[in-house]
Amino acid sequence: MDTSRIDVVVEALIRARRDNTVALAAPLADALRDAGDAYAVQQRVAEEIGWFANSPPRYWKAGGPSRDAELTCAPLPPEGVWTSPARTGGWPFHLRGIEAEVALRVGREVDQALASTLDTRSALALVDAMAVSIEIVDSRWREALDAPALCKLADLQSHGALVLGHWVPFVARDWSAQTCAVRIGTQAPVERRGSHSLGDPAYLLPAWLRHATRRGGRIAAGTVVTTGTWVGILNAAEGDLVVAEFPGIGHASVQL
Repeated sequence: MDTSRIDVVVEALIRARRDNTVALAAPLADALRDAGDAYAVQQRVAEEIGWFANSPPRYWKAGGPSRDAELTCAPLPPEGVWTSPARTGGWPFHLRGIEAEVALRVGREVDQALASTLDTRSALALVDAMAVSIEIVDSRWREALDAPALCKLADLQSHGALVLGHWVPFVARDWSAQTCAVRIGTQAPVERRGSHSLGDPAYLLPAWLRHATRRGGRIAAGTVVTTGTWVGILNAAEGDLVVAEFPGIGHASVQL
């Protein structure tokens, strides 16, 4: 990997985060040739800001638009993971996109050797709990959600913050029948049924665990992954109260 190419992307993202500004992504698009470059940027930014110190990340996002597409992953800064009911307070946002999701919690340590053997069923056996989650989508790029795909991946796949509801024991369920309802301020409620892009949030577990443990890494017991939106990205504004509910699992809320 030519680190000099990705240095400029790392520097742009760190400056944007430290100064609460946005950078132009278009001039940097050619610096990232593949997902490996984008993941290298994620790691470099995390190391230079000091998100995880010497410990593995405890919170992740993973997902994709379909089972035919490459799944993407990003470790989440722990300072931006909050327990519902949450308030964003002075947390800096450029966008306030809302994704209603289901988060899964791994109940035991996973190393690279174990991750390499997993399929969806065996990976699901490692999950001990689930919770409703709200991801607040944001961007450090001026082009925001129209930035080049690899630039968005380098920027933690457009992550802003994560709100986690109450944990309940994981039990198998018919995800095609699962409903989700989201209320944002005075907007009309949004309701969906069986609308997860992968059909089953657990489908991504093997790919996520292999990614998270690559190069000999480990996932600690209690690590959480949020698994992708059921409602697309909904627009919210400062001052809105956001509530997401998945009947049979629970709810989460955040005051923006």
